[in-house]
Amino acid sequence: MEEISMDSNETHGKYISWPILAMMAFVTVIGFEDIMYNFKNQGMGVITSWVLMLFLYVIPYALMVGQLGSVFNHEGGGLSSWIRGTKGEFLGYFTAWTYWAASVPYVVDSANSVVVGFGWSFTGSGKFQDTMSNSTFMLLSALIFVIFIFVQRHLAHSMELLSTIGGFAMFGMTVLFVLLAFAGLIKNGGHMATQPMNIHTIVPKFDLKYLTTIGMLIYAVNGSELVAPFITRMKRPQKDFPKAMITLSIMTAFLTICGSFALGIFFDANHLPNDMKMNGDYYAFQALGKLYGLGNFFMYLYAWTSVIYMCALLAVLLDAMTRMLIADTGSQYMPAFLRKTNKEGLPINGYFLTCFLSAFIMLLGAFLPEMNDIFNWLLNLNGIISPGVTCWIFYAFMKIRANSAKYPSSYVFIKNDKLAWLCGFLLLAVTAIATVFGIFPQDTSQFSSTWWYELIINIVAIVVLIGLGAILPSIRAREVKYGLAFDKWQRNSLIILCLGSITLGVWLGGSQLALRGLWIFIQALVALGLMYLIGRRQPKQH
Repeated sequence: MEEISMDSNETHGKYISWPILAMMAFVTVIGFEDIMYNFKNQGMGVITSWVLMLFLYVIPYALMVGQLGSVFNHEGGGLSSWIRGTKGEFLGYFTAWTYWAASVPYVVDSANSVVVGFGWSFTGSGKFQDTMSNSTFMLLSALIFVIFIFVQRHLAHSMELLSTIGGFAMFGMTVLFVLLAFAGLIKNGGHMATQPMNIHTIVPKFDLKYLTTIGMLIYAVNGSELVAPFITRMKRPQKDFPKAMITLSIMTAFLTICGSFALGIFFDANHLPNDMKMNGDYYAFQALGKLYGLGNFFMYLYAWTSVIYMCALLAVLLDAMTRMLIADTGSQYMPAFLRKTNKEGLPINGYFLTCFLSAFIMLLGAFLPEMNDIFNWLLNLNGIISPGVTCWIFYAFMKIRANSAKYPSSYVFIKNDKLAWLCGFLLLAVTAIATVFGIFPQDTSQFSSTWWYELIINIVAIVVLIGLGAILPSIRAREVKYGLAFDKWQRNSLIILCLGSITLGVWLGGSQLALRGLWIFIQALVALGLMYLIGRRQPKQH
């Protein structure tokens, strides 16, 4: 057991100390916008939710990730390798696909955030949103995509550095906000915008609406699996890794609990602005500047920090997520045309697939009433798909603890296998339930036409993103059997179907949201059905 750890460390070179690993994990887990989103969902009651999440979810989740990273250290510790090592190649491929699919709404949301950030950076307010139509907003987001597809080809390493710097800068801005907010509270004699401020205020109302917001809490705190490969580079992982994860939890607790309380100083949690998720972080730093008589100084500082970070993150994501999918799934299940690379080694068709699915997600949201609705819907979609992917982590942990002799590890979370397996099962159940309830819309009147439309496009987005991953192995099987997946007639039929669906959706733009949503749902079923029927026909060789 010790030999595994030491060999790995010798291979990698210097040891990583537990404080460094804790900080590496922290910048991947929580940010100011995560605090803002959940404050909008639950108000001051989110403080109790954060406490429960930290002790019952974040700590065991991070420690389970540590053991998985230690078991599969020779495979790099990636999520798909954990599933591949416990349940076989196909499920490993499908895990890689779902992990990639979960990134699609995230990069679309990041592109939207770049547009919003530039608006605040140049105008100093959110008034530009009042004059911007939904179509303009989506076109600007699409333009951001196209620009960064080209940018990352030439500046990928520079963008990785910028995203790292930006990540620490965002962390610094969050800490700055919390500290100055509490100092301002003392300065103002303890006056808070949220009233009354008592024990009942911080206890959430456990109803259906609350259940729909748990997925966003999970989305906010997941991500520690990204540092799992580094556990084998620690000198004493059995002792030092828990220290790193407990430190991570303490920092997360400080930022989430104190950050939520700090927001209550400036905002009345009982009457929050409708655009709180999209503009709340800018409002917060505006209020901080006003408190200290510095005008918009803090807001501009935060806006440009956000723009730099989001731009760098977007460029890295567009490159990394595509390369990860193509490289990690290999030739057995991924069609050859998606694995095709140009002379620079870039999976160019993979980029096209990313852009196509991102455009599809944008189109679904383009018919929502307002720009704010689009932003909220995309954010909430992340709160569905991301926790769904997190379920794979707990599934893999349950598999290694069900047969611990087969999966030795230099670090073990809970020595009793049955108790450890039960912990994994409980977290899997909670995450799966949160994923299902997250499908129900959160930021619109219940059972309104917008509510029904968002419910439908939530289902459509999930079916298309996940369903395509189930179809690709069949396309690959056709390539192996016939030499090509589709002939010219079949390809043209699929293209016409896609363009026809988009055109029809745009034409229905003036119709009622419920009618549009129902038609999009039908079109998705028709598209999958026709793809199946076309796929049954043997392609003609030319």
